Amino acid sequence: MSNNVLVIQDSEFDSEVLQAEQPVLVYFWAGWCGPCRLVSPSIEAIAATYGDQVKVVKVEIDPNPDTVKLCKVEGVPALRLFNGQDIVQSHEGAISKPKLIEWLDTGLSSIDIPTPKGSSL
Repeated sequence: MSNNVLVIQDSEFDSEVLQAEQPVLVYFWAGWCGPCRLVSPSIEAIAATYGDQVKVVKVEIDPNPDTVKLCKVEGVPALRLFNGQDIVQSHEGAISKPKLIEWLDTGLSSIDIPTPKGSSL
């Protein structure tokens, strides 16, 4: 895993996500989830490209039920874009890299965060 993605636990969710000074993309995954293995490289690429605009964290669902419940995650892979304590947008299910970029750009623009130039990855 890249140094650009932080793996967090229930106990860290408040400090790393809800109190963050920048938007946070939370990626929910599970080791047994096949589609998660397909999405993970795109999450790593997003973290590398969007690092100045958004913090990227990963939460494994099975050992972190409190965060899963708080974020109303019903399936994996799942994404939540936070701005402070607010969920700006959500996505559940596998997503291609181009659609992920479009989804993130839309969310960031709704909170007036500029996206990287040429964010086609």
